[in-house]
Amino acid sequence: MDINFPLVLVVLTFATGVVWLADKLFLRKRRLAAAGPTPEAGEPAEEPKEPWLVDVSRSFFPVLAIVLVLRSFLVEPFQIPSGSMLPTLEVGDFILVNKYAYGLRLPVAGTKVIEVGDPERGDVMVFRYPEDGATNYIKRVIGLPGDHIRYRDKQLYVNGKAVPREFVARMPPMERWRERIGGVEHDLYLSMGRVSGSGEGEWVVPEGHYFVMGDNRDNSNDSRFWGTVPDDMVVGKAFAIWMHWQSLTSLPSFERVGTIE
Repeated sequence: MDINFPLVLVVLTFATGVVWLADKLFLRKRRLAAAGPTPEAGEPAEEPKEPWLVDVSRSFFPVLAIVLVLRSFLVEPFQIPSGSMLPTLEVGDFILVNKYAYGLRLPVAGTKVIEVGDPERGDVMVFRYPEDGATNYIKRVIGLPGDHIRYRDKQLYVNGKAVPREFVARMPPMERWRERIGGVEHDLYLSMGRVSGSGEGEWVVPEGHYFVMGDNRDNSNDSRFWGTVPDDMVVGKAFAIWMHWQSLTSLPSFERVGTIE
């Protein structure tokens, strides 16, 4: 079972904060009163030792609070688990996601509380998989609310116009193409020959939703198969690779450090 880390972080931050605040306002005073004054000076005796729960909460609350704010509202790291975004992102890439690019959202709930911006065509976006509401997915934004999307014979059309692309190289069993969408130029993979269940069709993007596709077009589980991404499932905009680490048996590499296009 996957652990809902944001929820765990919120619960731990809240719990340690409550314990720390309760000790500061009430519990510490009770401990000092229970210790009583010294006969000589009329001052409290040596302060009683803090309960372990208070000590742990006081130590961890500031750290947890800082991590919660940074992770929820500024930048969050993710690891790429699959090849659906090849060649842009490889399995084992560690990326940074801008959490405020699309508006400030409450942790766990994902409710937008401050408008900042909206996803644009060509963005590489992290979102929660609509089918379960928990698993993080990463795809490229293809369609905005109201857009008409068509995918036929490996060619993408947005609002009736073919998205420009040019052939780069043939690397059997794949072909590498360079596509330009929404002012963003990026590379993509297409399988040589027709692929069964290749996700051909036409769609109209509902209001408040986004149509997303992987750059590894014939090997991506995306909006062609399960539908669009609601705005409240959006996590943020991926903007940089900061490390590549294929597996625990390999060494981390920093050769792929750079921005994401």
